[in-house]
Amino acid sequence: MNWKAPVLLLVGVGISNIGAWVYLLALNLTVLTMTGSPFAVSVLYMLIPVATLVTNMWAGSFIDRLNKRTLMITLDIMRACLIFCLPFIDSLFLIYALVLLINMGSSMFESTSIVYMTKLIPKENRQRFNSLRNFIQSSGFILGPSIAGVLFIVSSPNMAIFVNAVALLLSAFVIMLLPNLDLKDEEAVYERVTFAVVKKDWKLVLAFGRKHTHVTWVYLLFGGFVVFLAGIDSIEAAFATKVLLFSESTYGFLVGIAGLGMVVSSLLNAWFAKVLKINLLIGVGAIITPIGYLVFAFSHSFLTASIGVFIVTFAITFAHVGFLTFYQNHIPVSIMGRFTNLIGMVEAGLTIVMVALIGVFAEWIAIRPVYIFSSIVFLLLGCYIYTVVMSKEKEGFYKDEVSEI
Repeated sequence: MNWKAPVLLLVGVGISNIGAWVYLLALNLTVLTMTGSPFAVSVLYMLIPVATLVTNMWAGSFIDRLNKRTLMITLDIMRACLIFCLPFIDSLFLIYALVLLINMGSSMFESTSIVYMTKLIPKENRQRFNSLRNFIQSSGFILGPSIAGVLFIVSSPNMAIFVNAVALLLSAFVIMLLPNLDLKDEEAVYERVTFAVVKKDWKLVLAFGRKHTHVTWVYLLFGGFVVFLAGIDSIEAAFATKVLLFSESTYGFLVGIAGLGMVVSSLLNAWFAKVLKINLLIGVGAIITPIGYLVFAFSHSFLTASIGVFIVTFAITFAHVGFLTFYQNHIPVSIMGRFTNLIGMVEAGLTIVMVALIGVFAEWIAIRPVYIFSSIVFLLLGCYIYTVVMSKEKEGFYKDEVSEI
């Protein structure tokens, strides 16, 4: 396999990911300075699943029909322009509106990039590529906040926001260097995307889901896994600072250890990609992740808390690499955008509910009991995911064949 194009894609992903972290932290500080309200900042995080809900109803129909490389370039440039405008706006409502549009673009970009990756990377190299992609993203998890901190010292949050706009433009340039994988389809006459077409696409995805129940069930279960991650993570900072009484700098160091867990796990996945089975990655990752949360939930010292977050991010990476590879190997690329977005709507809706419920109960009861209870329920889900993905191993289901529409 020629790795030139995949490496370029990883570079584009890395630039965009680092910029996204810089932008997120800078925007948090900007809104907090404007309002002095933690709730105003939390709205920024709620806009992420809201954008997914709004976008996924129709975006898949466009993604599966348009040129993927051109769409990614366009989305990068549009997001760069919108982000560049943010520092010049004084209205909180307009900032939220722009952030919603930026998040909608990010949601579309993520779905489009997965389809493009699946077409670009041969089946036998997907697991290694996904591991390297996770490594790049986890490196951004560490480097992004560090770069943002330096920019805050030497300049201002506004400068950090401008840096992300430039990063997205660089990402667009790198994507321009990638091969156009949709050239063969460009002569085809595509039907205009209307409400009737979107409705027909939904029926096609639902029909595929009914025909391939195991694939759909694994996808939905992993969606539940992601929902629990979002819900528990939403009170992680409060747990560390209010229950464990860590300072902001100590919590920042804890976040760095979490990033280290992702880096180490990604490298191990890349090195042993030919040996590690996809269903084991998903199943074991789904069990070990909540165990890490439980270690963190019962911790009373920095050492125990560090071990907990390291276990969490280490295991999450295994689960994510396994699931993404499974998904790419079993969903036909012709409907991948529509399938991702339709199921993603369910995941986004449940994420909003989960984050709200955990936040409310943490406020009413106490943070530690809610954290422990959520982690225990999460562990039960992880055990069930393990039994589901291991049940088909003898049938050879987790080999790299693609399910038919």
